[in-house]
Amino acid sequence: MVGFVAPNPQNHGQLRPIDLARGHGLSTQAVRNYEEAGILPAADRTPHGYRTYTPLHALALAAFLALVPGHGHRTATSIMRAVNEDQVDEALRLVDESHARSLDDRRTLRAVENALRDLGSAATPAPAVPLPDGMFIGPLADELGMRPATLRKWERAGLVRPRRDPLTGYRVYGEADVRDARLAHQLRRGGYLLEQIAPLIAQVRAAGGLEPLEAALHEWHGRLSARGRAMLSGAAELDAYLRARG
Repeated sequence: MVGFVAPNPQNHGQLRPIDLARGHGLSTQAVRNYEEAGILPAADRTPHGYRTYTPLHALALAAFLALVPGHGHRTATSIMRAVNEDQVDEALRLVDESHARSLDDRRTLRAVENALRDLGSAATPAPAVPLPDGMFIGPLADELGMRPATLRKWERAGLVRPRRDPLTGYRVYGEADVRDARLAHQLRRGGYLLEQIAPLIAQVRAAGGLEPLEAALHEWHGRLSARGRAMLSGAAELDAYLRARG
C-alpha cells in the first residue's frame, strides 16, 4: 500500500482572497489587510496584478485567528510578523511573555481569593473607637498593626479614601474604608505592591463590596480558563504553520 504524501503547502495550489476569507467568515479586504500588516506572507501576483495565495497562507491565517483569543490581537500580530520575518525565537519569546502574564493573572486571582478568605475567617474585631460613623486613623492603624503614616501612604495610592471630619479635619474611615484597608493589608502581607493592589481595590468598590465580588471572581476564573484553552489551540495552529514553513 502506497503511503499518503501530504502536498507541500509552499508550492501546491493557488488560492484567491475569497478562498481564504470564506472559511473564516472574513471579507476579502480583511485578508488583504492581514497581508499588509505582515500577518500573512506576501502574496504572489498574477500578470494582471491580482493576489494569489497558497495553502501556506491559509495556515498562517488559521494560526493568527487561533492566537488572537488567547494572546490578544496586538500580540498575535507581533508573533505572526516575527515568524514571517524568520525570527522564530522572537515569536516564541512573545508567546512565553504572554503565558507569563497569564500566570501572573492566576497568581493575582489566588492572592485576592486568599485575602478574601482570610478576611472572612477572621473574627470581626471590636470597634476601636466609640464613633458610630467611622474610625480615626490611629485606632485603625493599631488594629492593623501598622503606623498611621502607612495608612496615609495608602491613601495617596488610592487604596483607602477616608473622609475628613468637618469640625476637626481628622481622617474618618467609614465601613468601606476599613474593609479596603483590611484587604490591602492582607495583599501586602502576600507580597503585592501598592500599584498592584490599587486596581483590585477598585474592583471591590465597583462590585459593591466583598460578597458581590465572589461572582466577579468566578467570572475571572472562567476567563482565565478560556484563555488557557485558547492558548493551547493557538499553539497547535502556530506549530502547524511553523512546520509547513519548514
